[in-house]
Amino acid sequence: MLHMKYYEDYGLAISGLVMHHKIDPLEYNREVDDALPLDGLLTPNPELRKLLEDIDTSKVKPWLFTNGYITHAQRVVKLLGIDDLFEGITFCDYSKMPFICKPLPEMYEKAEREAGARSSEDCYFVDDSHLNCVHGQARGWTTAHLVEHDMPEPPTKAS
Repeated sequence: MLHMKYYEDYGLAISGLVMHHKIDPLEYNREVDDALPLDGLLTPNPELRKLLEDIDTSKVKPWLFTNGYITHAQRVVKLLGIDDLFEGITFCDYSKMPFICKPLPEMYEKAEREAGARSSEDCYFVDDSHLNCVHGQARGWTTAHLVEHDMPEPPTKAS
């Protein structure tokens, strides 16, 4: 499947679409990501909210870090009812070429800079991508690989 090939090759399927098929990334975001009927799929998640509320923000700055574009990311956390629990967001900026996205080292640097991290060792990272976790860990981040309950465990642990 082309989507998975580009995701595996570039860390973001849209990167391959832009590179090989001259797709306009902002139009793609408008027509695909922002058009997804998520309202019926994503609803406020009290357990997730409680988990995030229990984070001691005097010690840790909750920060979103996504390969999605800003509008899609903001929409998802709003639908989940957790948009007020983060101090900021680092996202893949589809308006700038070439894309800087996970797992590129520049994306992790961007997240550290935007979040105001004093050092890589101060970063805690949860992601559903094995590859992204491996790259975060290589930077010195403490990582947790979130494997969905219906997905197979990766052959090697990322965290």
